Amino acid sequence: MPSMTTVRATEVSAPPAWAILERQLIGLMEEAAPMMVEQYAEKGGVLYYKDDLDDLYERFYNWGLFYAIGADDALIDLALREWNAITRSRDDRVADYDRPDFRPQVHNEYYNLHQPDDWQPGNRLCSEWHHMSEGNMHFYDLGVADPTISENVRRARRFAGMYTGEDPEAPNWDPEHKMLRSPMQSSQGPYLKANLVHVQQWLHGSHAGYGRPLKPMGTRATLYPVIKDLELDWMEDPKRAEEVVNIFNDVVLNGDTANNLASTALVTNAYLYTGDEKYKRWVLEYVEVWMDRIKQNNGIIPDNIGPTGKIGEQRQGQWWGGLYGWNHYQGFSIIFHGLTIAAECALMLTGDFGYLDLLRSQVNMLLKNSIRRDDGQLLVPTHYGSTGWHEPAPTPFQFTGPQPMRLLEPAHLYHGSMSQEDYNLIAGVRDGDVERDWSEVPNAGEKNNGQNELGRFQYYDGKNPDWPEKALRADYEQALESYRRLRDEPLDASVAINENKHPENPVFTKGLTQVTMGTPQSVYNGGLLRATVRYFDGDRHRPGLPQDVAALVDELKDDLVGMQLVNLSRTETRNVIVHAGAFGEHTFAHVSHEGDNGTQRVPIDAKHFAVELPPSTSIRVSAGLKRFANDPSYAFPWHGDNILVPFQ
Repeated sequence: MPSMTTVRATEVSAPPAWAILERQLIGLMEEAAPMMVEQYAEKGGVLYYKDDLDDLYERFYNWGLFYAIGADDALIDLALREWNAITRSRDDRVADYDRPDFRPQVHNEYYNLHQPDDWQPGNRLCSEWHHMSEGNMHFYDLGVADPTISENVRRARRFAGMYTGEDPEAPNWDPEHKMLRSPMQSSQGPYLKANLVHVQQWLHGSHAGYGRPLKPMGTRATLYPVIKDLELDWMEDPKRAEEVVNIFNDVVLNGDTANNLASTALVTNAYLYTGDEKYKRWVLEYVEVWMDRIKQNNGIIPDNIGPTGKIGEQRQGQWWGGLYGWNHYQGFSIIFHGLTIAAECALMLTGDFGYLDLLRSQVNMLLKNSIRRDDGQLLVPTHYGSTGWHEPAPTPFQFTGPQPMRLLEPAHLYHGSMSQEDYNLIAGVRDGDVERDWSEVPNAGEKNNGQNELGRFQYYDGKNPDWPEKALRADYEQALESYRRLRDEPLDASVAINENKHPENPVFTKGLTQVTMGTPQSVYNGGLLRATVRYFDGDRHRPGLPQDVAALVDELKDDLVGMQLVNLSRTETRNVIVHAGAFGEHTFAHVSHEGDNGTQRVPIDAKHFAVELPPSTSIRVSAGLKRFANDPSYAFPWHGDNILVPFQ
């Protein structure tokens, strides 16, 4: 362990309510997680539940993160076992092509191009960045939990190579035009030829058994303007069906899309393990080409790029209409996932705040095209189509028209920059919001549009003092309900198998991440962990808060972070290591705290410092911060400059 500055708590006091609730929430979910696995999985880890690959990974997507926050050692073991079991069971060398319940969706341990012809509800191709990103969260946080696992380092390199052009079996990258060759890519290369059933699904949203009618305009993509008025029964005439499928392949699948920006996380993940500059170069090259496309398109990110890198090349120059683009039924939300992820990766890899313009430009663009209701409510467009910005969604699935600005992206933008400009942006949204109570903390699930960021912003703006307790309580209520169902309604394996019971994830890390690390919740669709600080157990040499210790980041500025640490143990001293950033990307300039002799300020210029917490003590520490001053890495404080990985 490298020597580091240590501060010692001396104040003995009753623990605050947020600290008690934080430890109770951790304890509750530590009990629930093994119960879920016992009821819904074989001993080897394979879930009884039959579903698409990304949805299987999602059952455990945050278990590695939960361990890294401070949960029991069993959580990392379960997270690893389940990732391996899910991957192994869907491998195309062992999965049965004739059984729709175990479709072979994995090749070389990553998503393949297996495309079933008999479409059923939930039966789809997963190899685009909306769904791959959801499943990848499980894999990314294994690096947060333990970066020394040899096979995961090898996987990280291999997966990144599928997108950087290093894997000849996966020719996804076009180095000449600096683009990914299709909106869908995989370990077997780009997806360039769709089948009839899936073209119908992507164009019309036909969900057999879901009770949703066919829609004339695209739900995930559109052929407009190549075909302006596509008839709903086109698939009934074999000749017309062949024509439409060919047009779909040429217009929709033959080129890049903004959703692909989420791939930057997969390549950055390899950099965090290895520090190899080739991964950084690829991420920056890809981000910069998209920033250029925004400039070329009058400040709007286009959602379709043709095979030679031109905007709207296959659509008569039209910049919208691509797969998961501006006309998608969820509108801008999926595009903005990729924008946020890519901007954060580029900033983290370079320390250059200019990369945040990738995201900021599009947030400001939506606000520029906003409208106000008669009651003064600010509304931003969610879609763009043939009638312009305020076209309603092609289905009523989520949006019906302009909506209040969701705060997920502005919150991530402000967390990255901590600039007055981005503070003013959010404050302006708040000033134009008469519909929502910004101090409320809703019981929203982990997969949400940032509703929980409103209360968090208010707290750090001095307007919501009991937010930490409210945020933790909201997650506790959801976790308690999951625990109650697992305890009081135990599931027999035969029922789980025969009825294909959906295993809900009983682990909720949203509030814990926000409260303990001083950060927005990670982007659910493939975002890497963001944190102002994270913690390590100095006694057990593992990530996370030590047993009985609770943490709260109570102040955030561009050059400072304030935090409270509480030891709830009445008998044991705990030692906490505080780490600057999620991946050591920041540097602590100094540490200040109240001691027996008044305020003590110690210059340190390091990525971490230690806090000694005798029994029943608490301390408030204020640390000066040089943000994005270091190369990011998965390395723990005791790893030094190199992560010890024996079998690379």
